[in-house]
Amino acid sequence: MTTEIPLTQGVLLAGGLARRMGGGDKSMRTIGGRTILERVIARLKPQCSGLILNANGDPARFAAFGLQVVADDVPGFPGPLAGVLAALDWTAANRPEVEWVLSAAGDCPFLPRDLVARLHEARSRENAQLAVAASGDQSHPVIGLWRVALRDELRHALVVEDLRKIDRWTARYPLATVRWPAEPLDPFFNANTVEDIAEAERLAALDDAA
Repeated sequence: MTTEIPLTQGVLLAGGLARRMGGGDKSMRTIGGRTILERVIARLKPQCSGLILNANGDPARFAAFGLQVVADDVPGFPGPLAGVLAALDWTAANRPEVEWVLSAAGDCPFLPRDLVARLHEARSRENAQLAVAASGDQSHPVIGLWRVALRDELRHALVVEDLRKIDRWTARYPLATVRWPAEPLDPFFNANTVEDIAEAERLAALDDAA
């Protein structure tokens, strides 16, 4: 990769309610001796110029991870777009030199080590406003690059239009999609259920051996 990667603020989206796991924070579950969140941070920290955590409720439960916790400011748990908006607003206020935010789900422990580089490369090559990840034939719109300058448009879509689905938002802009192979390990595997945790243990052994 010869393209210089722009400064990119990372945000881990951990605002979900984890209903399929009986509540609580999915990212705090342990696989292979480490919490899912530890694994996500280890993957993204070297790729980003900074990392924050989007989560609602008491931020003290994440204190051990040493990340700034930024809550949604759109009420009613409207989903991951609210987390993206919170990260864009935080970046504009605290890191005005940064034009891009990389969002990733806080329950994806095997993220690619070239995630940010490949998304930027595709976005630049295709002159796109946004870029998202995919594996196999499945898109992962929660894992993508967002231009900070679009935050007012995103707020309007969320608050005025009551838009909730990420792919409906991204469809409004030139979008680059970058695909990774899903075998032998899908880098965007996420742990949504108790059964997924068992599968994640198996995949963690593969990942740690790589």
